[in-house]
Amino acid sequence: MSEDLPEPDRIEGAPHPRHTARLIGQAQAEAAFLQAFNGTRLHHGWLITGPRGVGKATLAWRIARFLLATPEDDGGMFAPPPPEMLDIPESHPVSHRMAALTESRMFLLRRAPNEKRDKLQTVISVDEVRKMKSFFALSAADGGRRVAIIDSIDEMNVSAANALLKLLEEPPAKVTILMISHQPAKLLPTIRSRCRELRLGSLSAENLSDALTQAGGEVAPEDRVALAELAGGSVGEAFRMTNLDGLKLYETLIRLFGTLPRLDRPRAQSLAEAGAGKGAEAQFELIVTLLDLFLARLARAGTLQQLPPEAARGEGDLIARLSPSPEYARIWADVAQHLGLRARRGKAVNLDPAALLMDMVLHINETAAELA
Repeated sequence: MSEDLPEPDRIEGAPHPRHTARLIGQAQAEAAFLQAFNGTRLHHGWLITGPRGVGKATLAWRIARFLLATPEDDGGMFAPPPPEMLDIPESHPVSHRMAALTESRMFLLRRAPNEKRDKLQTVISVDEVRKMKSFFALSAADGGRRVAIIDSIDEMNVSAANALLKLLEEPPAKVTILMISHQPAKLLPTIRSRCRELRLGSLSAENLSDALTQAGGEVAPEDRVALAELAGGSVGEAFRMTNLDGLKLYETLIRLFGTLPRLDRPRAQSLAEAGAGKGAEAQFELIVTLLDLFLARLARAGTLQQLPPEAARGEGDLIARLSPSPEYARIWADVAQHLGLRARRGKAVNLDPAALLMDMVLHINETAAELA
């Protein structure tokens, strides 16, 4: 990977998963893998699934480190007892080599630089899968374990996915392929059927806070619940929220929507302009995400007839007023289904970001007026 390009499998501002020693809040998934490892035969293909940012890549690197650092059991009477955890010391030579990306028995498959090496490719191509197959062929001399991490399999194009399928159908000996997927339902069914799945769940507010702190982020104790609500239990999303001051921005949205259906237009315009201009792409995406999230919380609360924990002061009263019944919830769900998507498509074809955001807010105001 070119030093001038970001690593495609790393969240900006956070350490790469290979440098994260501890996995927080996913003990069940770790135990499931260890149970399989200590059994009679370890599956060659593992699909590690779950929402973005809950530790899938960290688990993949922990498993890879464990497999390459743990001696193979020869079945003798002096064989060590079955391992009870995946921890490998940072001082272990395998840990050093993996951190430096110099471990000769591991292959990392991710989006590669383009031919000019000035940008990352948008997909994982079949050429990269072929390199992985060649690696397995060339690295078989010592007969030991070999591991590949694919981060993420969702980014493979059709040709790459088909090439991977052939590899899964006829796996090399002593090879373990760890595939990270944020949307496993979109994968080829034939790939899914040839893998064992490890599903990771969303993190609790406490675990999310601990994981964020481990990654170098910070969250005040009084903000833990709000951050967990907005981040959906995802460390990656929590990192984005804290980096872009998402909690304060959501409070601004709630105060603005407190004026519905008589929208405070100057305040709405100020919000829209915050997501426009040069260098405001991340802010635009965050505002759209928070608008989507607000609509989803409206729909869910009305459907379940139950208010969620507040992610901002006054949010509970606002949701109760705007979505008091399942009938209202269905209308908000319809709005949520297309509004954010329309804004992102508009941004992709270079429409004015401020106008796109203002359109979203005005549409929400019009819906509130119709329901009032």
